[in-house]
Amino acid sequence: MNIPALRGSRIIGFGHHQPDRILTNDELSTMVDTNDEWITTRTGIKTRHIAGPDDSVTSMATEAARNALADAGLAPTDVDLVVVASTTHRDRSPYTAGRVAAALGMSNGPAPIDINTACSGFEYAMAMADQAIRTGSADTALVIGSETLSRIADWTDRSTCVLVGDGAGAAVLGVSDEPQISSVSWGSVPHLQDAVRVTHDPEIFQQEGRSIYRWAITEAEGHARAVVERAGLTLDDIGVFAFHQANLRIIEPLVTALGGEGKYVVRDVVESGNTSAASVPLGLSKAWHRGELPEGVPALLFGFGGGFAHAGQVVMTPTRQR
Repeated sequence: MNIPALRGSRIIGFGHHQPDRILTNDELSTMVDTNDEWITTRTGIKTRHIAGPDDSVTSMATEAARNALADAGLAPTDVDLVVVASTTHRDRSPYTAGRVAAALGMSNGPAPIDINTACSGFEYAMAMADQAIRTGSADTALVIGSETLSRIADWTDRSTCVLVGDGAGAAVLGVSDEPQISSVSWGSVPHLQDAVRVTHDPEIFQQEGRSIYRWAITEAEGHARAVVERAGLTLDDIGVFAFHQANLRIIEPLVTALGGEGKYVVRDVVESGNTSAASVPLGLSKAWHRGELPEGVPALLFGFGGGFAHAGQVVMTPTRQR
């Protein structure tokens, strides 16, 4: 068999897209029994973007991917693998990844994969793309997280509707002589399988907030440390912390437990809310395009939530062409 020598992959571009409509805490207070202080104290969220009639998982994924390709300086036909992570896909087939490829004019016919592990979806998708490049099955991959959680929210339940937001984030992966994306550390928590769920008929997002918070403050730290150990690094080596943007009350204690004070921490939850599989790439891309994300440093990515699945890897942030 012709088995290529193992190689590595690296991130060469970021892109994102969010709907135009911004829903503030004050506006939410006219819809349910809540107020800005209550939401901010319990979640850290100030605003969230809400999909309009013309926004969909596919359309937002396409725009995020288009922006990521422009950032990487590549054409759509340079891509031979598209992986889309989402828990709010509207159709089972045709799959979103294929529709994104068609919308971008990828006439070369890249391999399309849809994945649904909810809030850890981007990290699972990143692992699949990285492994495909390592083994020679792909040379250039688009990895996208895209969600329209607002369409499955219960807008009468203040414990969940204040959390959700919509958007998409994307990363372009290319071949690297030296691996710049570590092997993934992933798993699940069987006893929390129903703690975050999207049910059908009616299609609605529900969660057991206390159970999730308890796991996050007692067990998430150990799993995040395992990601860094799998990468052969120490926490002192990490320059960026990019966790699933579920709740600032979860992110901040986790960063403290990992000794992340003084490091760059993605806190996009404040302006975007919880965007599930989109949250990590969305936050990274926005920080990158604002010029805030440190270049060429190890970043710890860690997602957890619906299912109840978790996953993470350490990636080197890109370096700008000068």
